[in-house]
Amino acid sequence: PRHIEIQVLAARHGRVIHLGERECSIQRRHQKVVEECPSPLVAARPELRQAMGETAVRAARACGYSNAGTVEFLVDADARFYFLEMNTRLQVEHPVTELVTGIDLVKEQIRIAAGEPLAYAQDQVEWRGAAIECRVYAEDADNNFFPSPGKILLLDEPSGPGVRVDSGAYPGWTVPLEYDPLIAKLAVWAPDRASAIARLRRALEEYHITGIKTNLSFFRRIVESAEFAL
Repeated sequence: PRHIEIQVLAARHGRVIHLGERECSIQRRHQKVVEECPSPLVAARPELRQAMGETAVRAARACGYSNAGTVEFLVDADARFYFLEMNTRLQVEHPVTELVTGIDLVKEQIRIAAGEPLAYAQDQVEWRGAAIECRVYAEDADNNFFPSPGKILLLDEPSGPGVRVDSGAYPGWTVPLEYDPLIAKLAVWAPDRASAIARLRRALEEYHITGIKTNLSFFRRIVESAEFAL
């Protein structure tokens, strides 16, 4: 089974569009940790993207939804999909959709809230290349993902073409014990999935945080695995 979600935008004026899918099947304790756009499964089946997209649009339109939102599905081995839930908000993994479609979801969400019509029609949405995101957490991946709050002593983030880091962390900041341990979102884009994996592998090698433990080593193992490259 695969966990695949569809990003939708719905305005108060009645227009609803979808921005394609995100693959969210790599999870730990039912929490997404790696997300991709497009999904390797759906990219090979254009008719599946169309069917899932149309279903998500119908669901949003049926309830009079107005906002950015995500309709989530489970997809079985025969590419049949089943409704799971709808998240009526912007998702943590929205950067991969932005990188592939070129549409700023935060900006569109604000425009919708201001009562403006959607700036895009469905036939204007295009998908270019591939994007992958890793959720960087303050937890020890080599010790059963034990929480690792504390002060960040050194923070060396990757950069360069096609590399995006969304984070508010900085050297000297103390990661608190009381809140979600997410400290950054590392996202990469490249013209194709193989190149995106190579770029992510390089970005992960350039990412260094000391003072606390992180799950960066976990992601390095994932991107090196043959199963992930399939």
